[in-house]
Amino acid sequence: MDLLSSNPRTPGADPSPAAGRAAPSIPAAGEAQARAAGRSAWHRRAGLLPPAYLAGLVALGFVHPFLPTWRWLAIHLLLLGAVTNAIVIWSAHFSTALLRTPPPNRRRGEALRLAALNVGVLAVLTGGAGDRPWLGASGAALVFAALVWHLAWLARQLRRALPSRFRVTVHYYLAAGLALLTGVPVGAGMLVSDGRYQARLLLFHAHVNLLGWITLTVLGTLLTLWPTMLRTRMADTAVRDAVRALPLAAIGLVLLGLGLLTWWRVVTAVGLALFALGVLVAVRPAVAVARARPPYAFASWSLTAATGWLLVALVVDAATLLPAADAATAVDSFGVVLVPLLVGFVGQVLIGSLSHLLPVVLGGGPAPARTRAALLDRHGPQRVAMTNAALVVFALPSPPYVRITTSLLILAALVQFLVPAARVLLTARR
Repeated sequence: MDLLSSNPRTPGADPSPAAGRAAPSIPAAGEAQARAAGRSAWHRRAGLLPPAYLAGLVALGFVHPFLPTWRWLAIHLLLLGAVTNAIVIWSAHFSTALLRTPPPNRRRGEALRLAALNVGVLAVLTGGAGDRPWLGASGAALVFAALVWHLAWLARQLRRALPSRFRVTVHYYLAAGLALLTGVPVGAGMLVSDGRYQARLLLFHAHVNLLGWITLTVLGTLLTLWPTMLRTRMADTAVRDAVRALPLAAIGLVLLGLGLLTWWRVVTAVGLALFALGVLVAVRPAVAVARARPPYAFASWSLTAATGWLLVALVVDAATLLPAADAATAVDSFGVVLVPLLVGFVGQVLIGSLSHLLPVVLGGGPAPARTRAALLDRHGPQRVAMTNAALVVFALPSPPYVRITTSLLILAALVQFLVPAARVLLTARR
């Protein structure tokens, strides 16, 4: 089974991928099998990257008392390391599938992009954690170049493709990438300078990357990923709502960024409100689908919880950002927004999505895919309940020992994903 080898079923659509086509010839079938084998081999290799950075987070959890910059390092291990790699890998996969463009016979270009990206990421992490600002800035330049290359590839795929109702997903990816390309130089600049506008730049960098690069990517992907996860039909209004939501969220993000840079709170408030409205419009079809077919496995429970935390984070962001007297005060309060955003939303989206995607792209047929899915779904209710209960307690005012305990519970849930994920990736065969 190949995820999105055909579009999620819509009312009146023929679910058979062969509908309306002649049976493939033996050479065509052989070519398709070769491409499927190449795709599986690619995902076995590339799929190791996000878990490797997550494993780095686990290691950091045990040595952080010895690292003064551990908070910065933890945030960037998750966002720049694990999440950015996952977005680059899977946005290419989804774009090819949804646009129905031929998958590449060779992955040299993708491999070079990922290599450049990760050399840059490692330089940023080393420079930021080791107080080597110019190393970090050089790494950010390499990350920027790799992402420009990736976005150019996505745009080329879009131009080559025939008309498709799911083109809007690639539009989300392009908008998200443009947001990151504005956030990366600002982050690099903060590594090498400490000017009077540092607080404004930090808020801009955080919001553009978290709400732009990550949230827009998630919203665009949920259009097809969510009904696929639940094995049900897409809502009738899903594509239309996705098309309507993107300009709302994009305009809101632009206004939010401008408001933060100028510290004009009216513009900031309008931008944040428009972005939140875009999120609500985008997730409305997913809510309708979930009512008809409730989540039933770890991956879908995880994404459900993540969406809830995103909405909570947007409310908390408005409650802490808008009343702040100045940008420095807002930065001091931003920690209460980061916890639900990073752990509740980003972390759970990443782990839930990988838990669904990895079993179906590693090849071997339906039986191995079911075995892998069962392995990654093991103890699902316990993991989701433990993660979200611990996160609620951590986010509330509590004594230090309670926060340490809840942090360890969240790390334990992460390990419960990493161990089977490593087993799935390292033991998968053609």
